[in-house]
Amino acid sequence: TLNHLRRFLKFFENVIDESAIENVNISEELLSFYNSVTNTLLTHEGLLKGKISDDDRKTILDGLGMAGSNYRSTIYKQAYSGHKARIEIKNLKLFITTTLKYLEHTIDANRREDGLYHAYNLMTVKGKSEISIDYLEEMLEGQVAALSSGYVSSSNCLKLLNALKSSKLFRANQYSYLLYPNKELTGFINKNTVAAYMVERSELLQNLLKEGNSEIIEKDINGKYHFNSNFNNASSLLNALEKLKETHHKSLIEKESVTLLAVFEEVFNHKAFTGRSGTFFGYEGLGSIYWHMVSKLQLAVQECCLKAVEAGESSETIGRLLEHYYEINAGIGVHKSPKLYGAFPTDPYSHTPAGKGAQQPGMTGQVKEDILSRFGYLGVIVQSGQIVFNPCLLRVDEFLKEPKAFDYVNVNQEPETLNLIENSICFTYCQIPIIYHLSEQNNIEVMFKGKKSILMDGLSLSKDLSTMVFNRSGEISSIKVSLLKSICK
Repeated sequence: TLNHLRRFLKFFENVIDESAIENVNISEELLSFYNSVTNTLLTHEGLLKGKISDDDRKTILDGLGMAGSNYRSTIYKQAYSGHKARIEIKNLKLFITTTLKYLEHTIDANRREDGLYHAYNLMTVKGKSEISIDYLEEMLEGQVAALSSGYVSSSNCLKLLNALKSSKLFRANQYSYLLYPNKELTGFINKNTVAAYMVERSELLQNLLKEGNSEIIEKDINGKYHFNSNFNNASSLLNALEKLKETHHKSLIEKESVTLLAVFEEVFNHKAFTGRSGTFFGYEGLGSIYWHMVSKLQLAVQECCLKAVEAGESSETIGRLLEHYYEINAGIGVHKSPKLYGAFPTDPYSHTPAGKGAQQPGMTGQVKEDILSRFGYLGVIVQSGQIVFNPCLLRVDEFLKEPKAFDYVNVNQEPETLNLIENSICFTYCQIPIIYHLSEQNNIEVMFKGKKSILMDGLSLSKDLSTMVFNRSGEISSIKVSLLKSICK
């Protein structure tokens, strides 16, 4: 969420920069919320020069939390007043700029020493003035998020992908990536075991054991200690301690309650419980490839490759990024044999558990990313309302070695056939055939109904022609794009 929020705000920043509007009216309640958030961020902006302490983290969180709480309380109890207030666009620009600093500081702070990025963090409230942060194990989702943010430099993207390939997330037999690293789960008999040194440090637990009181803890025949088996969370422990306050143990309970709750959390680690990702071995659980996330990875890496090309990064950096992109693409089911994939390769499947083929067929979200990735691979880009062709990722070996017929359905739902020549490739975009042909120059020939055509230098369509394509008006019958061979890989 944070990484994508950074991406969205960069988009909105550009939209606002190009807008001539100077102010807008919003509800008074929303403006109050906005002002509180802005004031909190501006007040503590100086802290971004270094590492955020546990104290400062709590202060910032309180400011943002109270802003949201006050806003919700007002709406729930009183509803909107209907009154409007003005917000200046220049102030909104400042808000976006400031928020981006916080987001980018957080992304940097979550970069691990091995080049990967933390995905989910765990917060712990310590006393009344501190909030500490712990990390879960590496996850594919965190790497996709960082790559998708648009913030990570090309060199760090490459370091991330190199680290990912060397990590526990890489599954060699499918040359693809797990959603979470596999791990050995604690057996049932070994769960709810309290270390002896923890018991020895507690005067209360020692006294209860001597008295044979098992309301909190008990010792088994093997000499191991266990919390009451009826406890299902920390509240159960709290309730038991409250009942014991009515006995002679009251003073010890008041002294040790916080410590015992910490011991309970250390034994069960409830705060790190993530459901099936930490306990299942199928259904996108441990040891599973989740194909939708792999397709998201492919799309994110493709964006990083295109960004590196556009930024004029070194040929080595671009080449190594492309190696990762092509390998991730090759690991997706459609490029595999049925034996390796474990299913019909062109069908979308949810996941592939360890030791099995693809499982759970269905129209998963993977399809969306795969389609976007394919058009990106073919180099079809929309910039400011214009279609631009830049197939810098497209491999030359995809072009035809000999003439071939191409069958398609036009915008009028009529079947048609095009005869393609050697060194060409064809696909449809908005149901209009786009023919790439390797040539000695870059130009575009737009064919209209009735055999009329226009020839243009360069690799971009005008806004008017692009609009015809988007609207599927039926005026354009096909588009031939002549490409210098050096553009493709």
